[in-house]
Amino acid sequence: MSLDLRKLEHLVAVAEEGGFTRAAERLHLSQQALSTSVRTLERHVGVQLLDRGHQHVTPTPAGQALIDDARALGAQALAALDRARRIGRGQAGHLRVGHTPAVTAEEVVDLLTRAGTEEQGIRAHVRQLFPDELREQLLTGACDLGLSRAMPAGTGLTRARVAEHRLRVAVPAGHPLAARSAVALADLRGQPLTVWGEPGSSAYTDLLIGLCRQAGVEPDVRRNPVQGTPPVTAVTATGRIAFVTAPPGPAAGGAAHVVDLDPPVHVPVHALWPAHTTCPGRDLFLGRAGGPPEDGAGRERAGRERAG
Repeated sequence: MSLDLRKLEHLVAVAEEGGFTRAAERLHLSQQALSTSVRTLERHVGVQLLDRGHQHVTPTPAGQALIDDARALGAQALAALDRARRIGRGQAGHLRVGHTPAVTAEEVVDLLTRAGTEEQGIRAHVRQLFPDELREQLLTGACDLGLSRAMPAGTGLTRARVAEHRLRVAVPAGHPLAARSAVALADLRGQPLTVWGEPGSSAYTDLLIGLCRQAGVEPDVRRNPVQGTPPVTAVTATGRIAFVTAPPGPAAGGAAHVVDLDPPVHVPVHALWPAHTTCPGRDLFLGRAGGPPEDGAGRERAGRERAG
């Protein structure tokens, strides 16, 4: 039995818009045509996919399962079309890389250099994206590879650890810890710390909190009010301490100082990519810089890592 991708797109739109009226406007269809399409899909699947209430339409459990998979299928179809277009236009050697703010542009370039992408004729295009944007661009085929710290894969994506970087702390230049050659995590007790995501909604924030708790410190974390900038700039924006992976010494034009953690602590860089898609540049990168995809025991490790 084959599935009509267009009808799956209709189902996703109704679920996302919460009803047929707005979904029909979004899809430039009549409500009758959209309703007929979804009914046809339900008959094809053999189960009810939507609960049609008076005020709101919501997916049934079966409908939600199909919607989750439909998004991944749609991404794979778009990625396949894009790959064919790029090959036809002589652009097969391109690699589009997105990275979250927690992974700096310098770290991305270092990973690409170690993978030897340029030597192999792969032209990389790099851009910074927030986690939700990165996930969307990966699923829609706009990005071939995502780099993040501890961001979970979720439906439709595959994840592998590709690097580890030494974690350090950045403090204001006049802070008492700035004169130290190294500090322990326990030295941060009582110090307000800046993070980039709210606890419970950011895997990297949860990882950092977990590291502090392992050292016996209950961290006082506050979300950085300035989003999207390199991690070390959080110090100049807030006057508080921040975790960074920048090299030790003066930073941010002398306004901050980066200090080693002793004993050393390392944090991961994860690669994410759309499952069941092909990209020669990505395969080269993962073959030289990456580890095996995390599934089974790997996903269990990732879950423990997220919990700290």
